[in-house]
Amino acid sequence: MPSTQLSDQELWEAIVNDDHAAFTMLFDRYWSKVYTTAYHYLKDREASTEIAHDIFLSIWLKRDHLEIDCFEAYLRTASRYHVYKYIKAHKNTPVEYVEDCASYSTNRAYNTGETNIRYLELESRLDDYLKILPKRCRDIFILSRRQQLSNDQIAGLLGISKRTVENQLTHALHHIRASLKDMSAIIVLIMVLIKS
Repeated sequence: MPSTQLSDQELWEAIVNDDHAAFTMLFDRYWSKVYTTAYHYLKDREASTEIAHDIFLSIWLKRDHLEIDCFEAYLRTASRYHVYKYIKAHKNTPVEYVEDCASYSTNRAYNTGETNIRYLELESRLDDYLKILPKRCRDIFILSRRQQLSNDQIAGLLGISKRTVENQLTHALHHIRASLKDMSAIIVLIMVLIKS
C-alpha cells in the first residue's frame, strides 16, 4: 500500500513493531516540516538539519516506550523543544571591550566566595517561589529573565501571543514581589543578579 494511503497512526504502530519502511515513510512525510520549524527560529541550515535528524533518531531509538497520539503535534512540540535547547546551549555571553583597562581600579578586594554563596541562596529562594507558579508562567519567566529571550522570541518559541507572554511575566513578577515584600533589599539584589 502506498505511503500516502497509510495514516500516521498506522505507520506509528508499524514503527513500534520495528518496521524500518514505515519509519522511512514517516520520516519522508515530516522531515521537511521539522526542518522548516527549526529554521524559522534559528535561521541556521546546519543546526536545523541536525535538530531534525536528532528528533527522528530519538523517535526511532525510543519507539518502544513513546506514546504518540498525534504525530504531527508531537513533532511540532519536539521541534520547539529542541530549538529551545539549542538556543540555551549556544547562548553567547557578551564580551565588553575596554580601550583603557588601566582606568579600572585593581585595588578593590571582594570576598567572591561569600558573594557566590549569597547568590546561590537567593537563586534557591527564587526557585522556591517560582515552583509555586503555574508551569507555563514559570517557563516564560525563566526564558525571559534567565535566558534573556525577548517577548517576541518567547511567543514564537512557545506558539503563543506576545500579549500572553507579557501577562504571564506580569503575573510572575507580581508573585515574586508579593513573596519577597518584607525583603526589599533582596529584591533589588535579585533583579541585579538576574539581569547581569
